[in-house]
Amino acid sequence: MKNLFLTTLALTIFSACAQEEKPEIMPKEIQIKTALLAAPEDKKDGAMIYGYDEDGEVTVLRKGTNDLVCVADNPYNKGIQAACYFNQLDPFMNRGRELKKEGKETMELREIRGAEVAAGTLKMPESPTMMYIFYGSEETYDKTNATLGDGQFRYVIYTPFATAESTGLPLKPHAKGMPWLMDPGTHRAHIMVGPN
Repeated sequence: MKNLFLTTLALTIFSACAQEEKPEIMPKEIQIKTALLAAPEDKKDGAMIYGYDEDGEVTVLRKGTNDLVCVADNPYNKGIQAACYFNQLDPFMNRGRELKKEGKETMELREIRGAEVAAGTLKMPESPTMMYIFYGSEETYDKTNATLGDGQFRYVIYTPFATAESTGLPLKPHAKGMPWLMDPGTHRAHIMVGPN
């Protein structure tokens, strides 16, 4: 009887945790508006947009007509974040999403993509490539009209295999808002420009 009680209790706790883990998926229109928070004004109308379906799977919410790809907030992550990037980064970003879905952790994911870039099976842009990120707290996010009260921008410019020596950029920011180089010398090398 005691074992039955403990088993029932464990199943109840597991069920409650499983229910808590499933996030709220915003309606398609709200996801699109949220994704476009990160987009430059002149690119919003034609941007392709990824979001999440009712099962929490990544899906295309809107096909694009220009060179910008935007991604709605990931409901599985804390906070609110929208991102947009030049479409030449899409194979790299999509591969990351595939590997995450397979359960790969961050470091393993980086190693796999790095090996694929080295082998020539995953193509990275040959020129510096822009990414716009708009982020803030859930507490200031209005779900009815997709506004973010404390939202701020962070900019990322992917420049594979760049180094401090090849760019003159520092490896740490010396002041708020200044550009600096992260992951130098790797396929993931990128210039970070944080908020002021």
